[in-house]
Amino acid sequence: MHQHFIIHKPYGYLSQFKYELKRKKKLLGELHDFPEGIMAIGRLDEDSEGLLLLTTDGKMSEIVRSKKVEKEYYVQVDGIMTHEAIERLKKGVEIGFDGTKYMTKPCQSFIVNEVPDFGERGKKIRDERHGPTSWASIVVTEGKFRQVRKMTAAVGFPTLRLVRIRIGNVHLNNLQAGEVLEVNTFKITE
Repeated sequence: MHQHFIIHKPYGYLSQFKYELKRKKKLLGELHDFPEGIMAIGRLDEDSEGLLLLTTDGKMSEIVRSKKVEKEYYVQVDGIMTHEAIERLKKGVEIGFDGTKYMTKPCQSFIVNEVPDFGERGKKIRDERHGPTSWASIVVTEGKFRQVRKMTAAVGFPTLRLVRIRIGNVHLNNLQAGEVLEVNTFKITE
């Protein structure tokens, strides 16, 4: 019988259970007593937060990582995001990937007017004296290395905080940073 978990990965944790290099890193196993054979489906960078699905079922991992499943991110950016920048994101922007230029696929994006309540991040983002910030939603079906961060930078709004809030029809909802929820299965829709 496979086991499945929904977690809110906190800032500063790696999306893995083992880390072979010398430096001490925070790993997912510190959040909960997970079963043998557990794996993260996809990844969130150490400095990214939010929804992460874990499973002991390799087939489920393939389904979720498919190019058809939407992943939605809320990004806090440096400056006040413009409608022009949102339109550029929607059409696709050029980013660097593995030393080459890559054009992102068209995606959904909009300005988030209400500041989301994700709680305080483990590390302070910055001081208001450095100017205003704003939030946007970006929904992608692809996941290149640090893609969303590169996308916002490409339109002139560097990402300060990134939180994944949805994978398919699985939502972060009110799960707090570090919280783990065991579920019977993931009903992932495209």
